[in-house]
Amino acid sequence: MRTKKFFYNTLSTALLQIIVMIAGFITPRIMLEYYGSEINGLVASISQFISYFNLVEAGLSGAAVYALYKPLADNDHERINSVVAAARKFYIHAGYIFLSLTIGLAVFYPIFIEEGALSTISIGLLTLILGVNGVLEFFTLAKYRVLLTADQKAYVISIASLVGIIINTGIIIVLGRLQVDIVLLRFIALLSIFVRSIILMVYTKLHYKYLDFKVKHDEMALNKRWDVLYLQILGVVQQGAPVIILTIIVKDLMLVSVFSIYNMIMIGINGILSIFISGLSASFGDVIIKKETDVLKKAYSEFEYIYYALITAVYATAFIMIMPFIRIYTNGITDIVYYLPLVGFLFVLNGLLYNIKTPQGMLVISAGLFKETRIQTTIQGLIVVLGGILLAPFTGIVGVMIASIISNLYRDIDLLFFIPRKVTKLKITHSLWRILRMIGSLVIIFLISQQCLEITPNNYFEWFIDSLVVGIISLVTVIIINLICERNAMQQVYWRLLRMVKK
Repeated sequence: MRTKKFFYNTLSTALLQIIVMIAGFITPRIMLEYYGSEINGLVASISQFISYFNLVEAGLSGAAVYALYKPLADNDHERINSVVAAARKFYIHAGYIFLSLTIGLAVFYPIFIEEGALSTISIGLLTLILGVNGVLEFFTLAKYRVLLTADQKAYVISIASLVGIIINTGIIIVLGRLQVDIVLLRFIALLSIFVRSIILMVYTKLHYKYLDFKVKHDEMALNKRWDVLYLQILGVVQQGAPVIILTIIVKDLMLVSVFSIYNMIMIGINGILSIFISGLSASFGDVIIKKETDVLKKAYSEFEYIYYALITAVYATAFIMIMPFIRIYTNGITDIVYYLPLVGFLFVLNGLLYNIKTPQGMLVISAGLFKETRIQTTIQGLIVVLGGILLAPFTGIVGVMIASIISNLYRDIDLLFFIPRKVTKLKITHSLWRILRMIGSLVIIFLISQQCLEITPNNYFEWFIDSLVVGIISLVTVIIINLICERNAMQQVYWRLLRMVKK
């Protein structure tokens, strides 16, 4: 059953991430072409401020998902209802707090922003509309999302999200080309979240007929929520600090726009990689709850092996192909320079370091080790914030990226020692050797590409062909190196994948 759910989750997540990636490339281009870099930077800045308000969730999602692992495994309907009822109550309270913060931001944000393209009232309304999207998440989607995630049915969430994204992107494309006022455009785009909510509500009512949100709720079931908060702070700080620093400290929305374009590419890459880990946190959580130690060791080692091989090929391609893409994507945009090779290199390096800790970070969530990792999480957050504040005024985007890189490197090293000691009981040297092999593989792939290829695409089709060639070279190189270094692990992964396909 785990394998079947993993297959569904992987397939649906793959489709979702393809759509997300396409939409993620289309929407900023529409904004740049029809509204300019300043408006694009403004929307990115507001969105980042609003993302901080998600902290009012206070780790609720992670705690609720963790609390549901055991009752779902035991098919304990009464316990399931008590947990989801508690989650619903807290989500409603959090939704009202989120709404209040959004209103406050809509009032004060325009006062501190020097933006000539929109009036103060329009900026306030735009802030309110972008915030309402998050408010609706709390009131409509959240309670369904935690249950489906814990039950390893992320594919249902993916399908609902896919429909919503298509509708949202379609609205932006049509209204953007008509150059409809940006405030009205974003208001109409809110329609997409109602569609997602209806899909999830209907599915849940049909497949969980026993579900009752009004039973007596068990607030103690969510006692890990304050510990989960630290992990969420890390995620929000890691993603949001650069934009906030560029907005408040550097005070340059044009730089925010440049940052958002490079970050868009990293989001697309992370989206592709998330295809391969969708639902795995819940699967490993199920294994840990049932204390299947040998299964955990074997499954984790195989996952780490294949994930590191995957990110080696993906990021090798990204290092080589990011700047040709930036040149094509921003062609004709002249209000600020987007072609910045050093920035591109730092973004890809940061993305690689962020993903190195994904296998270990997943087990932190699966094992519910939120409290045990909060000191390290706090240190990582402080590095990116303080480092960015110190460096950004002098070096702009380069400074905030250096701070992010240092913070991710610190967390990689920390988790490399923490997870084997606390969860897997595997040797640290296995993971360390794989990371070192990854670095060597990246250097080899780069040298091969430099010697054998001339990469000068003039359009998206040529870029795609060049990327395909580089990707094949990267993949073949990774396979050969891994076959030489860990033949047994490759065979185990091969047979596991073969069994999965047969099932």
